[in-house]
Amino acid sequence: MKVGFIGLGIMGKPMAHNVLKAGHTVIAYDHNQTPVDELVAAGAIAAANGREVAELADVVITMLPNSPHVRSALFDKDGVAEGLTAGKAVIDMSSIAPLASREFAQKLAEQGVDFLDAPVSGGEPKAIDGTIAVMVGGDETVFAKYEPLLKTMASTVTLVGGVGAGNITKLANQMIVAINIAAISEAYSLAKKAGVSPENVYKAIRSGLAGSVVMDQKSQKIFDGNFDPGFRIELHIKDLQNVLDTSHGVNVSAPFTSLAMEIMQSLKAHGHAKDDHSGIAEWYEMVNDLKLQD
Repeated sequence: MKVGFIGLGIMGKPMAHNVLKAGHTVIAYDHNQTPVDELVAAGAIAAANGREVAELADVVITMLPNSPHVRSALFDKDGVAEGLTAGKAVIDMSSIAPLASREFAQKLAEQGVDFLDAPVSGGEPKAIDGTIAVMVGGDETVFAKYEPLLKTMASTVTLVGGVGAGNITKLANQMIVAINIAAISEAYSLAKKAGVSPENVYKAIRSGLAGSVVMDQKSQKIFDGNFDPGFRIELHIKDLQNVLDTSHGVNVSAPFTSLAMEIMQSLKAHGHAKDDHSGIAEWYEMVNDLKLQD
């Protein structure tokens, strides 16, 4: 299959590599030429713009920061829509507003082009390993056609409903992850202030009811004080803004999400926007005047 890939950042680049390793032809484009050159060296084809990607590909994958970036990539001059013909498809793997996904699907349907919203979870390590989780919204027949392609990048690929449902599911995921990191950081802060090693607390409770994938993936970063980004705080802020906009639109109260958002906004104001979201622990260190490293 000829697969266009637009957006070769922390997540997109390793995902595109995995598509290439699976034997598909990859047509790559990004505003930053460096990851494009890296993919070309591995066997991909470089494109000059989104239109050229769409002209050469059977299906176009977008992996971009937010709704405006996807809209621009699809519908601006020399964008993807200009190169699409009936029977092709767009799979947007970005994490964006669900209503935007539905808008894009409707516009592309006028060209006879299929659309799936398929945001991912797992961060950079799982993107590299090809073990991300993909949550998909769209038509069942279209999903069945592209499920094998999505599985070249993921350990689980789940159809959760119609277009937009993938991003609703991703918003739920991001709520749980942010609140979980905050709860872990709060608990470790209590332990530290009370004279107990946070790392020993983790070892003692990780196999019990409090244990989670988030705890296992993020605790060591907290203990090491290593907040190099796998998923940046500024991107999690973007996701939580989409959560709050959506929750207000459907009259759902989300107080814990709101608190997590305020913690991350404070970290952004203190220069930590590009830290990994495990850096939520840094806020607890600031307000409690402690360090969580043993």
